[in-house]
Amino acid sequence: MLKLPTNATAPFCPSEVSGTVNVPENDPLWKKILRYAGPGLLVSVGYMDPGNWATAIQGGSQFGYDLLFVVVLSSLAAIVLQCLSMRLGIVTGKDLAVHCREQYSPVHAKGLWAFAELSIIACDLAEVLGCALAFHLLLGVSLPVGVALTALDTIIVLGLKGKGFRQLEAIVLGLIATIAICLFTELFLVAPDPRAVLAGLVPSLDKVGQRDALYLAIGILGATVMPHNLYLHSSVVQTRVLRHDLNQDGAHLAEAIRLSRVDTVVSLLLALFINGAILVLAAAAFYKPGGGNVMEIDQAYYLLAPVAGTAAAAILFGLALLASGQSSTFTGTIAGQVIMEGFLKLRIPCWQRRLITRGLALGPAMIGVLTLGDHAIGKMLVGSQVVLSLQLPFAMYPLIRLTGRNDLMGQFGNKWWTTVLSWFLFVVISSANAWMVWQALFG
Repeated sequence: MLKLPTNATAPFCPSEVSGTVNVPENDPLWKKILRYAGPGLLVSVGYMDPGNWATAIQGGSQFGYDLLFVVVLSSLAAIVLQCLSMRLGIVTGKDLAVHCREQYSPVHAKGLWAFAELSIIACDLAEVLGCALAFHLLLGVSLPVGVALTALDTIIVLGLKGKGFRQLEAIVLGLIATIAICLFTELFLVAPDPRAVLAGLVPSLDKVGQRDALYLAIGILGATVMPHNLYLHSSVVQTRVLRHDLNQDGAHLAEAIRLSRVDTVVSLLLALFINGAILVLAAAAFYKPGGGNVMEIDQAYYLLAPVAGTAAAAILFGLALLASGQSSTFTGTIAGQVIMEGFLKLRIPCWQRRLITRGLALGPAMIGVLTLGDHAIGKMLVGSQVVLSLQLPFAMYPLIRLTGRNDLMGQFGNKWWTTVLSWFLFVVISSANAWMVWQALFG
């Protein structure tokens, strides 16, 4: 008889896996780099979820390669913020959620918790929709049935109960590799124009001069930096054993920060290439100069085969989309535990946490596909990114404030240029997201 766990267990519970990945001090540098590799991969999953697919496909099909530079700049901003999150977790030994509970009043902390939970639900909605669409395309089931099938990922979470954190990181790496192989194979089949791709990398205000282009550019920006990733990263970096008391001069922590920064930058650059590949694929396959062609994510599947000249292109698209949505299941579960334990000091079995989050996402997803029909997926995916954009400043603000405090961070506090850059990003992202939401509601 199957007996369900009654307590929080590894690998999804942050306190159960803290300090479980040992990094011997006498290891050569290349071994240390490999041992620190992993947390960045978990975070990078949020930068290639189905919500990013929806905005990138629409942007590429409607404006060609013109918005490719927006993907690049948004990803670079994400690297800055995730490095702040990583450094906070390593130096203080506490994640962002714990700091918010300890540093702010109960009312403010509960408000931040509510926003963080909403961001996880919005992101999980995108995962449900993406996986449901993948099931619909690959298996031929209806969208409502596809939505119902996504509830089964709780079984996967149960199956990983008690496993090591490195095993979870290996599974996520495999899913990311699946996404990358599928997408870059499709790029080979579609054969984009290299000169047009390079031209799209050049930043230009003229390229976002049109209202629709600016709206999509802000949508890409809002979909790139996931609020719950800032909480997640500050926790999962603590899986590496950090002995704060061994080096009073901070040498051990400095090395941990350097190696974790390599993991973060490399992982998010991989996510950048994948996001860029989605937009380039859409631009090469569907863009018609002067035609204003707008492609939604479900239409892209059906039209890839005739464009690429082989049915394999459409199948690869569906497999990559399924891997994208499924990989986010793992990070969403961990982020949910991090936020709940950090803000509320509450620990529940991981399968219950997954079931609660997925249950809250299944309702809106099922209602959407039943009432809006087959083309509901694209609209709801973009809508979920609007919801996410609202939450981002509420995670950025405490992160920038906390990492700038020398009494908390010591010698590892933000340098003056890091402070200026971080607050600049806060203003730009907050303003851009506010404009996007205003246009979505009243435009």
